[in-house]
Amino acid sequence: MIRLIWILSVYVRSFMRRFMPTNIALNALRTRRGLKWGVPTMLLAVVYFYAASVMTALIDSGGSRWLYLVMLVCIWNALKFIVHGPVSLILLARVRLQESRARRASFSIA
Repeated sequence: MIRLIWILSVYVRSFMRRFMPTNIALNALRTRRGLKWGVPTMLLAVVYFYAASVMTALIDSGGSRWLYLVMLVCIWNALKFIVHGPVSLILLARVRLQESRARRASFSIA
């Protein structure tokens, strides 16, 4: 049973990582060229939080209870973008440090 749950979770993660728009954007932002856009993309969290508040207003005005699921996804995506901002700064600093070390090593060899 645990093996079945594990395999199912692997397939769900693979599907989500390949086809969900926020995961595609985060994959692109984790590249070397995308790391510099980490902090500006934190502003996308504002859009997702606004969408979640709209869903809450629709639910309060008599909308379907299924909108709670949409609201939860919006909040989750907003949190992913908020966390990615500081993480991208740390990764960018680490990559630039590695690049400067490689540059210094190549100058000392020559």
